[in-house]
This record gives sequence, structure tokens and C-alpha cells, in this order.
Amino acid sequence: MEKSLKSTGENSGPEETLWSKWKEWLLNYSLYIILGVLVIGVVAAEPSFLSFSNLSKIMAQASTRGILALGVAGMIVYTGTDLSAGRILGFCAAISASLLQSVTYASRMYPGITEPLPLIVPLLLSIVAGMVFCSVNAFGFAVLRMHPFIISLGTQLIAYGSLCLYIDSQASGAQPLASLDPRYIGVVNGSFDLGFMNLPYLVVYLILCALAMWVIWNKTTLGKNMFAIGGNPEAAAVSGVNLSRNIFGVYLVAGALYGIAAFLEAGRVQSVTTSTGLNYDLDAISACVIGGVSFTGGVGTIPGVLIGVTILQVINYSLYYLGVNAYLQYIIKGLIIIMAVAIDVRKYIAKK
Repeated sequence: MEKSLKSTGENSGPEETLWSKWKEWLLNYSLYIILGVLVIGVVAAEPSFLSFSNLSKIMAQASTRGILALGVAGMIVYTGTDLSAGRILGFCAAISASLLQSVTYASRMYPGITEPLPLIVPLLLSIVAGMVFCSVNAFGFAVLRMHPFIISLGTQLIAYGSLCLYIDSQASGAQPLASLDPRYIGVVNGSFDLGFMNLPYLVVYLILCALAMWVIWNKTTLGKNMFAIGGNPEAAAVSGVNLSRNIFGVYLVAGALYGIAAFLEAGRVQSVTTSTGLNYDLDAISACVIGGVSFTGGVGTIPGVLIGVTILQVINYSLYYLGVNAYLQYIIKGLIIIMAVAIDVRKYIAKK
């Protein structure tokens, strides 16, 4: 009897090990497989989807959301989130656009500006505004010990209300902030001619921000402490890590990225309204989770965030390209978020 049990265990062992490896592989890459199948289906339906022109558009559209996602990723590494990112972007974009309206535009918000401002001035003001809002989130999380979901929800409403008041304060009444300075539009929407395609400046800006964030995450004390706190805050505190100071540092970096993304987004769209930034935070969170930034904390990479942003934007653009109903697109995006988080949770359970 003992021999038969032993022999059964010996026979089933390798099979179980092989099956467990397959399950682990499927668990790790199932979302990429599903999204890959969706993209293949789109290409099969519309082969022209893979044209260089479309790829250039996808990369340009993904750039500002990618910069936003690089900031949101730090909060997720802390086992938190940021629901205010999109509305903060909207407010910062309004600041940039209002200061960079053409001086020949009669209905500009600031008629006292009779000479074009240096582009660096609105950019810096946008960054400062983003950092101020993120400081509120950091204070609520690090000092008041509020859940990031709650404090960022409150900040989201404050940022949206501020955006509405700002746009409504125009002498000519509430209207889109448009007719932007041609210099501004050129710096944002220009491109490099590579012969076979045009590489948008926006992609270059995204790459520069990603490189800067890679250095911060991997080569600085702030980045190392961020992962330590996200992985085990109690152990990090015992080892001498100042939790509040490091949390503030990550939030301020995120605020700077929000400001940069807002400056670029206003120039890309060439118009800012009260709906600017709507649901951008959800796209950023989705991209982070798709790219492997775990809600369980302490896990994430910058290349992963870029991959997640690209995949999500390909899905978004493909649905638009195929003419899928706009309301159905929301349903599909919601399912992608649910799948991404569910798979992330399953990974965490499997590790435990």
C-alpha cells in the first residue's frame, strides 16, 4: 500500500509542477493575451489600423496620459491611488491655455498681456499648481492618515470646482480657452521627420519624463524608500525611513508630472473646457495596473507603465477607429479595469 502511494506521488509530481507553472504563466500574462487578441481582431477587421499615420496618432495621444500615469504609479506603489489626477490636469491646463492665448485674440482671458509670454512661465505655473493640489493629497494621507481614495476624491472635487470658477471668471463669460499662441502649438504638436513616419515631439517629452522617473525610482533614496514603504510600511518605519517625508516627496513629483502633462495636453487639444481631464485619472490607473504596478504595494516598473499606457491607448483608439458606440466603449474600459485588478489580486493570493 505504501509503495503504491509512493509511486503515485512520484508520477503525479512532475505533472503537477508543470501544470502549476502553466497556471502561473497564464495568471501573469492573461491580461496581455486577452488584449493582444483584441488588437489582432481589430487588425483583422481593419488592416489599415497598423498604418504609420495611425501609430503616430496613437503615440501622441498616449503621451500626455503616459506622463500622468507616471505620477499616479507612485501612489499605487504606496498601496494608494489618486482620483484627482485628471481634474488637476484640467485646472493646470486651463492656467497654461489662458496665459498662452494669442495676443491678437480679442476675447482672450487676460487682455493685459499684450506681448507673448515665454513658454516656460505658464509651464512653471502649471507645475506649481499641480504640486499644490498633490500637497493636499499628501497631507491627508501622510499626516491626517486618511485613505488615499477619500482624500483624492475630495481634491478631485476641489480641482474641478476651481476649474469651473476659473473658466467662468472670463470677462466675456464662460467659454473654451482657445486661439492659442502658434509658438505653443508648434512646440507641443511638432514632429521629427524620420522618413517612413513622423515622430511627435510629445513622444520625446514622454520618453524624457520616463527616463527621469526611472532614475528617481531606481537610483535615488526616495525611490528605494517608496518601494520599501509600499512593501511593508511598518518594517520601513522601524528601519528609520521617514514615512511622511517620503510620501510628500512622491506626491510632489507626481504633481510636477501632472503640471507637465497639463501644459502639453492643452497645446495638443488646443482648447480647454470644464470637461478637460475627465476620466484621465481612470485611464492612468488602468494603464498602471495593466503595466504591472500592483495595488498590493511595492511592485512596479517604469517600462511596465509605458507598456500599459500604450496597450490601453491602442485599445481606446481601435474602438474609436472601428466606430464602436461611445457608451459601449465605457463598458469595455470598465471590464478591462476589473480584469486588471482581479488578476492583480489573484497574483497576490497566489504568492501568499
